[in-house]
Amino acid sequence: MKAIQKVPGKQTLGSEILNSLNASSIAVRQRTLNGSISCNGVGLHSGAEISLRILPAEENSGIIFKRSDLSNSIIPGNWKYVVDTQMCTVLGNSNGDKVGTVEHLMAAFAGCGVDNATVEINGPEVPIMDGSSACFVEMIRDSGVVELDEARRVLRVLKEIEVSDQGRKVSLKPSNRPEFGIQIVYGDHIVSHQSISLEVVNGSFCKELAEARTFGFLQEVEALRAAGLALGGSLDNSIVVDTEKGRILNDGGLRQKDEFVRHKVLDAVGDLYLSGGQIIGKFEGYCSGHNLNNRLLQALFSDKKAWIWDVPSDREATFAVDGGIVALNSSTT
Repeated sequence: MKAIQKVPGKQTLGSEILNSLNASSIAVRQRTLNGSISCNGVGLHSGAEISLRILPAEENSGIIFKRSDLSNSIIPGNWKYVVDTQMCTVLGNSNGDKVGTVEHLMAAFAGCGVDNATVEINGPEVPIMDGSSACFVEMIRDSGVVELDEARRVLRVLKEIEVSDQGRKVSLKPSNRPEFGIQIVYGDHIVSHQSISLEVVNGSFCKELAEARTFGFLQEVEALRAAGLALGGSLDNSIVVDTEKGRILNDGGLRQKDEFVRHKVLDAVGDLYLSGGQIIGKFEGYCSGHNLNNRLLQALFSDKKAWIWDVPSDREATFAVDGGIVALNSSTT
């Protein structure tokens, strides 16, 4: 195993719970990267050229973002630090430092079973890459993952929680697996109505969701850019739908016939991973988005009878969320 340096100013999330668990008595342990990985790309909304580096982190660290272009800028990847949800999920700290468009990277961490990592970034948002999580998944696979000594914790949903707003709604219900069911409804003939329901287990995220790209509408581009959004958007990183001519502008069209709704699931996986761990429960969304996803976590954590931090059972360990990546054992490397 490569040496893991302690991150200065590291935020520890829930260590008082994790320290009480006996890691040797269960099959699932926390994971981090086996080495550092990096990439460069454009920010979808800022249009800035951004460099990103992801480093291994110690157990109980969670996901931590560090703005390398700012002094002592640390932002925990946690729902409590969400400061904006317009078009993407933005995290911020008390100093006013922000990092946006975190959802695709968070989804890759969730889908590949990465519990702890430090993300160094020299700009205001995670680079959009191709508009999906595929590039991040490939980077994680290239690095490999390593098991740590502490037990993995999961957030078990104990009762139904629902949030709605003007006909849109999201909910979490008890389940013995991480499940996602989403329906989207648009007024055009390209996206139209789509729905999907699937379990995010045994590598299914990487197989079914990781390549689904973000999408937008040609007729909305001018207004978005006037508002300072989508400045880095292009056919290289987004599906662009021309509703007037009823066509998709990207060469090659869609990667999957229901790529639109699959991307909404990808977003939800990333947004919910800001809970601090994998959620064992069923998420359902109707015309959902980043704002409702975050409000759902707020509602969940505000009701202490609706959740519990737990460790995966032996049965649950057989369908662990690991992206199909075989982890190294830290005690043998």
